[in-house]
Amino acid sequence: MRQQVEEGLGPGFPQRGLSLGLAAASKLQSTKHIHTGKAIVAGGIAGGIEVFVTFPTEYIKTQMQLEEKAKNPRYTTVGHCVKLTIQEHGILGLYRGLSSLLYGAMPKSAVRFGTFQFLSNYARDANGKLSNMRSFLCGLGAGGMEAVVIVCPLETIKVKLIHDQKMGKAKYRGFFHGVREIVREQGLQGIYQGITATIIKQGSNQAIRFFTMTSLRNWYLDDNPQKKMNPFITALFGIAAGAASVFGNTPVDVVKTRMQSLEASKYKNTLDCAIQVYKNEGTKAVCLDVAVVFVLYDEIVKFLNLIW
Repeated sequence: MRQQVEEGLGPGFPQRGLSLGLAAASKLQSTKHIHTGKAIVAGGIAGGIEVFVTFPTEYIKTQMQLEEKAKNPRYTTVGHCVKLTIQEHGILGLYRGLSSLLYGAMPKSAVRFGTFQFLSNYARDANGKLSNMRSFLCGLGAGGMEAVVIVCPLETIKVKLIHDQKMGKAKYRGFFHGVREIVREQGLQGIYQGITATIIKQGSNQAIRFFTMTSLRNWYLDDNPQKKMNPFITALFGIAAGAASVFGNTPVDVVKTRMQSLEASKYKNTLDCAIQVYKNEGTKAVCLDVAVVFVLYDEIVKFLNLIW
């Protein structure tokens, strides 16, 4: 009987069955995990490219957040801020503070995607699917990790360099000079101002982004591992994730920026800063960068899969 069955299936059945089984197992494994090393490399490269594309918008956003409410504010609109900056400092003025962000862009993105991938590899179910809520928690962990390791010290320096430009005669001659002077005058605490707000901001920001992205991906793929995510769809989902994080996260971002500014001493703590901002100015809503980095990350991972 066994011989008849094997003959009916044709010669080579055991070998073909074994090959198909290994292929299926390999495919299941690939849906469950992306090597953490790949995530770190892809995230770092994507972050480096993304910062070049989006830094001018980050610069203007920071300038507008630092603008104090007054009878005669220096900048009336975003367009006015851009115009004055170019008039006074040239087009390169829109890249003031780029060095501090660029030095951190690649490691920040590498830590973010690497941590998220590491956590999500353990959070996926037996079929390799990552639930929306687990994605939220993994994003929270990724954001918190990047806040402590990279974001807080480097963004504190970036904000101080940008704010220094607003004070008339620049005190800091560049990134390394700024770091040396800040540490000399204020110690390590000087580059870790606003750490609480930064952890809250980055954690909630990445939790919202990864939750939105995973939710949309799960909806689009509909439990079909064969379905492909093309860059256009990834970009659309990235824009949605970016919009969600902006609406949900900007108030915290404003507080973080104030706590990292040169005038942070006028606030007792993060809570006091939030209360004063709310009382005096209300909340301000300022999503291209999210779409760019998710598209770049996915495409770089696809490339790495070919060679790694």
